[in-house]
Amino acid sequence: MIRSAGPLAAIALALACLTVAAVALGSSAMPVDRVIASLLGHGARMDGIIVWDLRLPRVALAILAGAALGVAGALLQRATRNPLAAPSVLGIVDGAALGVLLFLLIFSDAANALTVSVYWQPLAAGIGACVFAAAVALLWWRERHSPMRLILYGVALAALANALVVLLIIAGPVFRASQALIWLAGSVHTAEWRDVQILALCLAGLSLPALLLIRPLDHMRLDDQSARASGLSVDAARVSALAVSVLMTAAAVSVVGGIGFVGLIAPHLARLLFGSAIGAQMLGAALIGPIMVVGADLLGRLAFQPLEVPAGALTALIGAPYFLYVMVRRGQAHA
Repeated sequence: MIRSAGPLAAIALALACLTVAAVALGSSAMPVDRVIASLLGHGARMDGIIVWDLRLPRVALAILAGAALGVAGALLQRATRNPLAAPSVLGIVDGAALGVLLFLLIFSDAANALTVSVYWQPLAAGIGACVFAAAVALLWWRERHSPMRLILYGVALAALANALVVLLIIAGPVFRASQALIWLAGSVHTAEWRDVQILALCLAGLSLPALLLIRPLDHMRLDDQSARASGLSVDAARVSALAVSVLMTAAAVSVVGGIGFVGLIAPHLARLLFGSAIGAQMLGAALIGPIMVVGADLLGRLAFQPLEVPAGALTALIGAPYFLYVMVRRGQAHA
């Protein structure tokens, strides 16, 4: 871990700088000294409104969502021993999207208002994510943990979830269609402190289980037989890691939408920088994931003004080619 202190400090500093930049830049730029003064509570009243009410909730939500997706991807890749495994690849994000869309359609009135508390939305996302994750896991388990079949089942079930989402958008109320499409693309532009609170509470509850999985998952660097010989219940550790990964993904997706490929790329970069120890990987992914989401949101705001491109579209623009690259490289390695 000492060996990783330098890269860890550099990534943390990069995230801090990017956070300040994301708060300072927007439709109207604000000097950094005014941003810092407002963050400390000493700025002008208008600066405080812009920083605390408009921009900081957006940045805070992007940081939390990126951390959740990064850690979820690290857990998923270690549990399945598959570097291609990611929430967006295995149908988890799409299952959560289907759950949230059903929630919006069932519990909305004609005035486009929810008839129940929005705090139930993560539960709907969790149910959708768990259903599709369980389906992928059950199909994969029957094939004796074949890594490639895991990906194939995930892609197939993700396509099924997407098809159901499209049907619901077409059949549902018109006023929900545009909202659903923006949500499916993955965006934090409508972030409120309420959303930050929901995600923070969910992640606080999942942090302890994730930390308790560090030691068992480190044993899983070995093959299953060797891990069992060390006294580890491999199946229990694998199922627990999958469950925490699915719930973290569902919590993030329920408030920021379908931001994909963060859970694929962040653990890969963390592994390159910090080695194969799962604790270091999770910490690295928890910092790299926010950099990806905050950076994508900032780029989407600035590069296409006055339009805003959803962050999920930009992460997919980077993540999809990277996924293909990893697939090709693994295919060549096994040729």
